[in-house]
Amino acid sequence: MIFPSDSLPQTRVICVGGPTGAGKSAAAVFLARQLNGAVVNVDSRQMYADFPIITAQPGAEDLRRCPHHLYGFLPSGEKMGAGRYVQLAGKKIAALASTGQTAVLTGGTGLFFNALLRGIADIPGIDPLIRQKWQERWEREGSGLYACLQRQDPDYAAKIHPRDRQRITRALEVCEGTGRKFSWWHKHRTAAPEFRALFFGVGRPLNELEPVLKARIDLMLERGAVEEAEAAMRKCADRTAPGWSGIGCAELFAYITGQTDLESCKKFWQANTRAYAKRQWTWFRADKSINWFAPGEHEKMLDKAGLWLKLP
Repeated sequence: MIFPSDSLPQTRVICVGGPTGAGKSAAAVFLARQLNGAVVNVDSRQMYADFPIITAQPGAEDLRRCPHHLYGFLPSGEKMGAGRYVQLAGKKIAALASTGQTAVLTGGTGLFFNALLRGIADIPGIDPLIRQKWQERWEREGSGLYACLQRQDPDYAAKIHPRDRQRITRALEVCEGTGRKFSWWHKHRTAAPEFRALFFGVGRPLNELEPVLKARIDLMLERGAVEEAEAAMRKCADRTAPGWSGIGCAELFAYITGQTDLESCKKFWQANTRAYAKRQWTWFRADKSINWFAPGEHEKMLDKAGLWLKLP
């Protein structure tokens, strides 16, 4: 299936989504190489410059195999919202199309996929006093505000991490400031850019994915994840900065600042990664436009993409 519609869009894109650790990046690199394309990031955490290891950004070998865009450019103190992402990705896709290249969009941030392909929520401005109120409440209550969001907007709460300060406070301020749930706004979107998308999903059952995720965290630690977090802290030691809210980043911050030991840090990191993969799996599986494949079924994906790109 394709979306957003069968109208006459200008540019075709290929999307590869699914839970973390399932093999999205390998599939995207394969497709980009075979289709004269480039990989465009749709993962909000892989945009942060200070965390290439912890957020599993492309390594040197993948970067040599094909062009990659929108990875590792954002300072830890800057926020990447859906509106800004749509602008950046839209320009990059258009630039690639102008040279005859196919954009292969890959990542695990479903909200960014939706914003780019289906439009963004036209949320009115929120009173700064309301925003300040929720920020101050977070300072006092921390992730306890997640329970508040679960009561006010359970649909949106189910899609995000219980310690994601940025998204939790944003949803609560929108609920109060507009009188409507954050999830309601995401169902009433502005017109999307004219991209015609073929969406692939790469996934495997959670019980099969769990040991892969544990092994990946071990490898990240071997490659210097702790040292990477220490270096990031020297640049930005603000625990509330957007860059530190990612899974792995938050747990290592607690370890480096003496709030926990390394073994406990690792256990929390594993548990939170598993929970995140489960939420991603739920999010992407609910999208009936996605064509699902097992990890490594790259040739099957290529066959379908090749036929689709030849369609009028």
